[in-house]
Amino acid sequence: MAPSAMSRWTKALSEARPVPYWLDDPGRPHPEPALTGAETCDLLVVGGGYSGLWTALNAKERDPGRDVVLLEGREVGWAASGRNGGFCAASLTHGLPNGLTRWPDEIHTLQELGARNLDEIEKAVARHDLDCEFERTGEIDVATETYQARELRDWYAELQEKGLADGVEFLDADAVRDQVASPTFEAGLWDRRGVAMLNPAKLVWGLKRACLRLGVRIHEHTPALTLKPYGAGMAVRTPYGSVRARKVALGTNIFPNLVRRVRAYTVPVYDYALMTEPLSGEQLAAVGWKNRQGLGDSANQFHYFRLSADNRILWGGYDAVYPYGGRVRAEYDDRPETYAKLAGHFFTCFPQLEGLRFTHAWGGAIDTCSRFSAFYGTAHHGKVAYAAGYTGLGVGATRFGADVMLDLLAGETTERTSLEMVRKKPLPFPPEPFAWTGIALTKWSLARADEHGGRRNLWLRTMDRFGLGFDS
Repeated sequence: MAPSAMSRWTKALSEARPVPYWLDDPGRPHPEPALTGAETCDLLVVGGGYSGLWTALNAKERDPGRDVVLLEGREVGWAASGRNGGFCAASLTHGLPNGLTRWPDEIHTLQELGARNLDEIEKAVARHDLDCEFERTGEIDVATETYQARELRDWYAELQEKGLADGVEFLDADAVRDQVASPTFEAGLWDRRGVAMLNPAKLVWGLKRACLRLGVRIHEHTPALTLKPYGAGMAVRTPYGSVRARKVALGTNIFPNLVRRVRAYTVPVYDYALMTEPLSGEQLAAVGWKNRQGLGDSANQFHYFRLSADNRILWGGYDAVYPYGGRVRAEYDDRPETYAKLAGHFFTCFPQLEGLRFTHAWGGAIDTCSRFSAFYGTAHHGKVAYAAGYTGLGVGATRFGADVMLDLLAGETTERTSLEMVRKKPLPFPPEPFAWTGIALTKWSLARADEHGGRRNLWLRTMDRFGLGFDS
């Protein structure tokens, strides 16, 4: 990248605040009081992101008389649930290609359950008046290289052959640029119904309000420190108190699981995003985007981008940074070198928007596992359930995961708990330094594949063979 281009592009970052755009909202609710003293309940939910809030909400909707307590270590939605791109996908498997590779015999069921789950989210938005800017506009996977366009066309043909192309439309270069005008777009695949756009922080705050209305007792700034059996149930200790519960659901995702053996299955991947100032009418006309779809490109190191309700463009992805040792630390949330890279990529995609400024730049940790999609399980003789490993597609899939945890805690055999995806776990990550070395080699190989027409080297082919990988 030439220095002149670098300075021109990074100038757009000069006033960007290093805070998540979605959370930088004067309407942000005040936290609920921390837990002090001892409480008892039927169900204790640990974690105040989507996973925990959907679990608490669905538990009360299943049984309004159930006594539910939710603990959040900081404030609801402050981590991944308030920092993501706001893509709410129907996919439960981190995309159809991943699901088809791993669970080909169940893929039609998984697709149907995912579509039903997204429908239920849309219904919950209306039923609980979740003012979260929900727009079911779909998503376009775009090709920015000739080989990617060929692969998209071949993939669309495979979907048609397997009866999985319902609601999906292939767009050639002219058609995709008619939707969103970028000189880099060579083709696109538009999933018209399978993805909704929303404001992720407003969704989590709306879920919090809905839980409170239904009688869930929420305690923020209350980290759960230990989990131990207590009589016929479980006990969780907090800094100023404790909770005794018949059953416990753990929705802590990337943060250390209270069931220690689960920790090896996830590692943190840091992802970064920029948000522009609102586009003027002239700027919006220059890019089109009249149908307001979400977009993601087809490279291994991919970008995701979308319009907000006030016509800003969120632009994120590309770098997926794994910190040695898998530590989750606040200082990793800000990475200027990645912001500069993303700014350059943004103006390459939309040269007609040169002069537009970025107002916010932020990052955060994604919980990824070796199969990229969530895994589930129980502990302490079925009195504890957990779900984790959503790998960046948890905005929608966490609601499904909440129902899986509730099914498992009830000891019920359901269509959900019968899935191979639910019954079996991914391979755990190895200890350091092997995890860091393997992830670094995988990242290098993925970048090389993007530079060489998508050709995967021996390392990636070996990882594919064993169903392993690294993704954001």
